[in-house]
Amino acid sequence: MTDIVLKDADPVLVDRIKRVADARGWPLPRAMSYLLEQGLHVYEGDGSVRLDNREADALAAAIAALEGVPDDQGYAMIGRVDDADKD
Repeated sequence: MTDIVLKDADPVLVDRIKRVADARGWPLPRAMSYLLEQGLHVYEGDGSVRLDNREADALAAAIAALEGVPDDQGYAMIGRVDDADKD
């Protein structure tokens, strides 16, 4: 593996990287590698979320369950907009 060297890195950035490494119990080189890899995925991708089949099935089941909540004056109205409020 190639060594990763940061020259003239912002001290705040270095501290953030160290905090991630400490929080995960990773050595600093592993944290750097992981953070670079994840950052590249963000910039190389189109920004869309990709779920594997199991995750997609779980999300679909959760949405179906929420859609099945009966209309009432309380719980079922959470997150819904009344037609009169749309204007």
